[in-house]
Amino acid sequence: MKISIITLFPKVFKPILSTSMMRKASEIKAAEFEIVNLRDFGEGERKTVDSRVYGGGPGMVLRADILSAALRKLKVKSAKCKVVLTSASGTPYKQKKAQELSKLDHLIIVCGHYEGVDQRFIDKYVDEEICIGDYVLTGGEIPAMLIADSVTRLLPNVLDEEATSNESFTENLLEGPQYTRPDNFEGKKVPEILLSGNHREINKWRIEQAEKKTKKVRPDLLK
Repeated sequence: MKISIITLFPKVFKPILSTSMMRKASEIKAAEFEIVNLRDFGEGERKTVDSRVYGGGPGMVLRADILSAALRKLKVKSAKCKVVLTSASGTPYKQKKAQELSKLDHLIIVCGHYEGVDQRFIDKYVDEEICIGDYVLTGGEIPAMLIADSVTRLLPNVLDEEATSNESFTENLLEGPQYTRPDNFEGKKVPEILLSGNHREINKWRIEQAEKKTKKVRPDLLK
């Protein structure tokens, strides 16, 4: 899979792409990452990429012509390609969407910034606007990292299949509590069932704990 990210701040992506599962995905060629500097397509001596809001108002808006020029430079080799825009006014991002995006051959993420993006670019080129939460960030770089990470870990051979099949949100449940050594930590012991070796009962207990936690923390998931 190829993940292309169009951004005004390409340097911020270097740390995450060179560590952990993102690095592994690159090394085993499960994923190819491409960071495109929008400033390279800017206009004039100052490489301007934005302009004032028509109709008046605060802030600056990313220009449609600059964004489309950057997008056209990307080499799209498959019909299984999607362009998403990180936006506070987009559709809430869920695990189901991450699973859907992981099936693509090419994912292009456009990082929103400033006051937003010219609607004409969105109408013509963007397949979906994605929001990572009910809050506003300075730019779309952190959401782009989040999307790229959540998609990459679902790609074949990046993680064991079991690691991604029984985790939070997979069945509209939060993952229950996990334990490791020592067996006794400051008077708190590991639940006996986990030391029993009875995998059927352990699995039953884990489901019960997941349901209990979901009901307490995210009851909306059970609706």
